[in-house]
Amino acid sequence: MSTTAYEHDADGCKFIPATQRPDGTWRKPRRIKEGYVPQEEVPLYESKGKQFKARQNTGLPVGLTPEIVAAAQKSKKNQSGLIQPIPGMIINVDKKKKKKKTGVDEAVDKLAKCEITEPVFSSASSSLPANSTQSADPAKRLKNLRKKLRDIECLEEKIKSGTLKNPDKDQKEKMSKKNDIIKEIELLEKQNSA
Repeated sequence: MSTTAYEHDADGCKFIPATQRPDGTWRKPRRIKEGYVPQEEVPLYESKGKQFKARQNTGLPVGLTPEIVAAAQKSKKNQSGLIQPIPGMIINVDKKKKKKKTGVDEAVDKLAKCEITEPVFSSASSSLPANSTQSADPAKRLKNLRKKLRDIECLEEKIKSGTLKNPDKDQKEKMSKKNDIIKEIELLEKQNSA
């Protein structure tokens, strides 16, 4: 729409003429107020600070005469890797780049030396918390085991009846623990009766 041609009517007002849409219907002509600039043609806003910085971005001290500035820019073009922001001071850009690369190389070397190891847990330490819960409250442990046994039996019934045709990996694992749970229930019942 930025290239839309404006027309003038009999009164001298600008307007956008009626146009036809792809489906065959017509758009109404639109009157344009005096001084209107379409959104696409509005220049982007630049703050005063940004404008000032763009004007001062020569890399040379403020107040130099144009002749000195031109001579300094010619000398800058001749020196490919050197910058002279202040006359007499020479900064080598190539050295800065090398320092950055060495910092990255150091980080890579340090990371290469690091080793990540997974902790190894023994099976005896994993059984200790279970024993501590048994000794703390055997009645509660017995109740939980009976609940697990009921869940397993419910799963087996669903498989036998055909409502559950393909049990998940977790469900199969749960059913495989049935004998262990029954043995544990028997042990707890003997301990409670004694």
